[in-house]
Amino acid sequence: MFSIPEQFSNATKANFEAQFAIFSALTNKAFEGVEKLVDLNLTAAKASLEESSNTAKQLLSAKDPQEFFALASAQAQPTAEKTMAYSRHLATIATSTGAEFSKAAETQIAETNRKVISLVEEVSKNAPAGSENAIAMFKSAIGNANAGYEQMTRTAKQAAESIETNLNQAVSQFTAAAAKAAPARN
Repeated sequence: MFSIPEQFSNATKANFEAQFAIFSALTNKAFEGVEKLVDLNLTAAKASLEESSNTAKQLLSAKDPQEFFALASAQAQPTAEKTMAYSRHLATIATSTGAEFSKAAETQIAETNRKVISLVEEVSKNAPAGSENAIAMFKSAIGNANAGYEQMTRTAKQAAESIETNLNQAVSQFTAAAAKAAPARN
């Protein structure tokens, strides 16, 4: 049978290992997100450079100002569409990285909570007589902390969903406005 200090020592060690595991997992997720972002930006930069070069060649080959402005106007719609596609892709990377962060954190917190509750149950079995009230208060505090965390998690998820919805609406409105503006120029 373990003594109470030994149980807490083992729990502290396990908690430290769990904290390190979540830190490692979140660091990996952050690097994956950055890697996707760098890849997106490199791809966009290469495409932009190519398109700018082609557009410049077309504009320089224009025979008169009217043709020049017609070519310039024709580029507005594709450029707006590419900008929106980039924005959507960027939002997808941010959303998926955030979701992966949340999932990893929730998993780790659930596991830590399970271990703490298990430790409290084990300690309460071996607790000296008369400590029932203190143990009940401690269990109540853990239950309240878990309820608060769950509420905070639900609120954060709702906020993230609201932000994503608003971003998608803004992107759609901008795309529609760009589509209307492009034909008006021609």
